[in-house]
Amino acid sequence: MRLKPAHIFAIGLGVAVLLYLTVGTLLNGGKKHAAEAKTSEKAAQAPASVQVAVTPEAQHPYKVVIRGRTQAARTVSVKSESAGSVAATPATEGSYVGKGTILCRLNVDARQAMLDQAKAALRSRQLTQQASAELAKKGYRSQTQLLQDQANLDNAAAAVRQAEIAVEQMNIRAPFNGVFDKRDAEVGAYLSPGQSCGTMIELDPLLVVGDLPETATSRLKVGSPAVAKLLSGEVLSGHVRYVARDADPQTRTYHVEVTVPNPHLTRSGLSSTVEIAAGSGPAHLVPVSSLVLDAAGRQGVRYVQADSKVAFAPVTVIEEVPQGVWVSGLRGQVQVIVVGQSYVDEGQKVRVAVAR
Repeated sequence: MRLKPAHIFAIGLGVAVLLYLTVGTLLNGGKKHAAEAKTSEKAAQAPASVQVAVTPEAQHPYKVVIRGRTQAARTVSVKSESAGSVAATPATEGSYVGKGTILCRLNVDARQAMLDQAKAALRSRQLTQQASAELAKKGYRSQTQLLQDQANLDNAAAAVRQAEIAVEQMNIRAPFNGVFDKRDAEVGAYLSPGQSCGTMIELDPLLVVGDLPETATSRLKVGSPAVAKLLSGEVLSGHVRYVARDADPQTRTYHVEVTVPNPHLTRSGLSSTVEIAAGSGPAHLVPVSSLVLDAAGRQGVRYVQADSKVAFAPVTVIEEVPQGVWVSGLRGQVQVIVVGQSYVDEGQKVRVAVAR
């Protein structure tokens, strides 16, 4: 079948229109992709935007904070110096006692009789010496005999003193003011020399002990003010009395002791947080959110230098306050990045806006 000229013309016109539309679409698409690529290139070349907080340098007191516990200044097992059975225990276990208080009393047995005998012998020697002295004045006694009688008198006095000590040793007394924390011997028990009557602890002054990291040892010295905060809310103020010179071989920490007045006899063994003053130095107050970790895992902040490039500075947290954290490690006035700090790298150039 042959097509009429009119049909051929219509088909040709349709094909021409279709070609025109196809070519136009391809051309427009190419221009659009080129425009998008150009826009992306411009965006890639534009510096990233960050927000900063301008932080001035200030002098701030340094504090070293450690975990500690209260501890008695002295703990002594009070032992018998002689042998004997316990006759009485006048001190109540757990009570506060003064120095010299009798904790345990042993049976005196024959020691009192020995003391009485020694006193009688002393009195006899005194009479003999007095008579010798009178006779020596009249020439009826030689100087040698007089000196011998004086020596006998001295020996008798020493024997009395020895007997008195033996009787006094029957009283086991508190060696200092403190708490009779534990009784080890009851009435009727037999104590040999060196056996314990009980344990005395000294709570005033009280010690607060803890372990200091080696990074903080250079900041502390004996006499530094310290404050211990107990879990009960009680606050004890004192000063550092001892900082170890040799580290614990396992923990690499240094033992530190703080002494505090303790008139209310706060107990030993309570957990506490100890804040020790460690002088003062340059510091910056930065938001907590500005702290980041670098590739090496160091804690620090990213800040913008004068050439609009990002830099990283490792910092040490000194103290946390409601407004942020005080840190050391920065110098001068610093533009700390507070928004976008996690999306920029060191050396990258950025556009800066001050955070509100």
